[in-house]
Amino acid sequence: MTSETDWGGAPSVLRMILGKQLEELRNRAGLTYEQAAMAIGVSHSTIRRMESAKVARLRLADAEKLLQIYGVKDQQEIDTFLKSVREANKRGWWHTYRDVLPDWFAAYLSLEQAALQIRAYEAQFVHGLLQTEAYARALLGAGNPHAPEEATERRVALRMQRQELLSRPNPPRVWIVMDETVLRWPVGGPEVMRAQVDHLIALNALPHVTVQIMPFSNGPHPAMRAGAFHLFRFRARELPDIVYLSGLVGAVYLDKADDVLVYREALDRLGAQSTPASRTEALLGAIRKEL
Repeated sequence: MTSETDWGGAPSVLRMILGKQLEELRNRAGLTYEQAAMAIGVSHSTIRRMESAKVARLRLADAEKLLQIYGVKDQQEIDTFLKSVREANKRGWWHTYRDVLPDWFAAYLSLEQAALQIRAYEAQFVHGLLQTEAYARALLGAGNPHAPEEATERRVALRMQRQELLSRPNPPRVWIVMDETVLRWPVGGPEVMRAQVDHLIALNALPHVTVQIMPFSNGPHPAMRAGAFHLFRFRARELPDIVYLSGLVGAVYLDKADDVLVYREALDRLGAQSTPASRTEALLGAIRKEL
């Protein structure tokens, strides 16, 4: 069962881990959804939702009853599981930004905060974890032109708080490949872009951050039809790698092995075809002189 140190700390991700553990325990006990549901007085769809982490919170009483009917007798295991349920039911820090945070993006933040490794391809703008405050403000203002200034500032604050994971103890391994287009878009004007490039150079020097650029001169590449995408890997053995694809009004999360493999291989090829990370500083420096 899960411990306090193997999942990363994001509530909805912990619910995913607990759900998979409940599924494993139910299967080991030889019970169907219907039998488990009847034993605790809920519908079979509730059991399915619990196992797939599609419930807003896990009821402590339901979890305890399920452990009993699944044959878990070790009290320490039970106590650890129930403690994890309590943790999973807490709200993430981003809940305070719910006034400017779409529901579908809250799931992304949970994945990002819990990840052991974050890999991504960005086709149009600097990854949110790597943006300066001025760049984020200009970008978010352009993306939400009718939003009140206060709402924009709230979104900027949320983005800056996300970045705190880069400086926390045991930060995730972050590897971002960006199309050269990203650095040619005049977001916020030359001064903002120069500061953003300087920030990328500084971040690329961190041992847990890798920034690579896909130059125009390389021509077509493996992600030219895909647009931006993100791949998360976690410490917890129960969790598969997850791919995140975003849109204007929602997002898609992929966790089937065959689907994830396509994106992982695309990232591998992108990394191989992009400028090596050891030359990123020189390339960024050359681009900065043109800004």
